Amino acid sequence: PCVGAKAALARGTLEVLAARSLTSAWDDVRIHDRLLNFASEYRRGPGLFRSLAIVFEGPDALSEDDFERHLWMRVQSLSDKDVWRGQEYDDTVSHDPDNSHFSLSFGGEAFFVVGLHPRASRPARRFPHPVMVFNLHAQFETLRSQGKYEGMREKIMVRDEALAGSRNPMLARHGTTSEARQYSGRVVGPEWHCPFHYKGSK
Repeated sequence: PCVGAKAALARGTLEVLAARSLTSAWDDVRIHDRLLNFASEYRRGPGLFRSLAIVFEGPDALSEDDFERHLWMRVQSLSDKDVWRGQEYDDTVSHDPDNSHFSLSFGGEAFFVVGLHPRASRPARRFPHPVMVFNLHAQFETLRSQGKYEGMREKIMVRDEALAGSRNPMLARHGTTSEARQYSGRVVGPEWHCPFHYKGSK
């Protein structure tokens, strides 16, 4: 039901990178390389509806809890490499996952992550293999400035309701609650604690 993802696919601006296993750090340097290139290309030519999808070969039978755990392990590893390579954190967002303005940052650009996997409880989050989709946060701000964000958000929620029979309770506007709660697609309560910790000096 994601309007932005369909637009990226139609425009040919959805980049896809195949990787081995979500549970392994084997491809993390290669993934981080692509994230740096993706951020750099965006700065050279900003535009809407660009996404980078990392499609893993497996495992395909992870529970929602296990998928979430390994997704955050990959996120932590990628963030650590960003620090190791001397990349600055995007100063338009917070690195604190408990902050309502939290976003990840790679190559100096803020990113929002959408996780997909075979055993997701929400139909819109199901895919035959584990996937991490990296979306540039700046795109959401551009849509807001153009007055298009709320309309697109409502379309996504209506389509999600038609697909699943109910609206996704985890969808929230950036700035109202931490977006970290939405990354894995699992429904989490107020007691949930994000395992991510930024190790840079911001």
